[in-house]
Amino acid sequence: MSSQNNGKSQVDLKRNGNHNGSVSVSRLKAASLFTGIGGFDLGFERAGFEITFQCEINEFCRNILKEHWPEIPCHENIKDLHATDIPQSDVWAGGFPCQDVSLARMGHRPGLKGKRSGLFYDFARLIGEARPRVVLLENVAGLLSSHGGKDFAIVIQTLAELGYSVGWRVFNSKNFGVPQSRQRVYIVGCYRDIHGPGEILFEPECSARDAEAGEPDEEASLSPFKKSIGDPSGFGPVVQSIAYCLYACSARHTGTDWSRTYVQYPRKGQVRRLTPKECEGIMSFPENWTIPTKGKYRSDDLDSLRYHALGNAVTPPVAEWLANRIRSHLVTRQAAVA
Repeated sequence: MSSQNNGKSQVDLKRNGNHNGSVSVSRLKAASLFTGIGGFDLGFERAGFEITFQCEINEFCRNILKEHWPEIPCHENIKDLHATDIPQSDVWAGGFPCQDVSLARMGHRPGLKGKRSGLFYDFARLIGEARPRVVLLENVAGLLSSHGGKDFAIVIQTLAELGYSVGWRVFNSKNFGVPQSRQRVYIVGCYRDIHGPGEILFEPECSARDAEAGEPDEEASLSPFKKSIGDPSGFGPVVQSIAYCLYACSARHTGTDWSRTYVQYPRKGQVRRLTPKECEGIMSFPENWTIPTKGKYRSDDLDSLRYHALGNAVTPPVAEWLANRIRSHLVTRQAAVA
């Protein structure tokens, strides 16, 4: 990125990160539901999409969204939302709540029968009313096994009955430059387009993400969680090169599983949990992304809110990769029709 800002605001510069500059002349549009703190939105914006709409029930997350997208309409409750409220958009993206299907949940998983993960049905209702060209859903890998796979089958069947060709793939954020092992399932639906999901989700060529066999055998045999960054002979800090997944939905955690991912000071014999700022880095969000307007929250409350919001978020690099694939497919398809 050039050192000159070309008239862009500081928010724009912070949001755009390492944008590769490949933006379509005619900007495609994307709307997000279950927006959280804007992981999908940030990735799609970096890929050249125009963000048209957001929907998020959490007040803290809505405040963060307002910091970064002050002009974008943000609806509060998907249950009260109608398709006509959403501006025409080529892509709808959303990570519907994972709490009822997550393996991190203690005890019984209610799945899509739960009050939170069951909001998928409201998402499907809106999709059926508007039929956007592409829908992109994200959830924890536990969705695949919830109720013996029946919940996942419902998601796929529901989209298919609405006229969508559907594909899915599990991605780990660590393979996209994110310093965290974070597996999530991504579901792509393309309206009356049988080739779309496969072309978007799967590369015809082998890439570095497809095989991590480039390392020597002795390196590959060492768990990435055992590798550390820092000076273990000094006063620290020393951190793992790859963090464990940051959760926000398990009773065992408060924003992040700090019993497994932590900062240590070997000479002092001390350890501490990650700060919210460090969690932003582990999620690959820009620095201070989750700091709202000053004075709105007490410091202790703010930390908890930031941990929780980050634990629920989509990692922007994965979203950007998918957005670029979607954009390329839609542009190619449009050119073929023309």
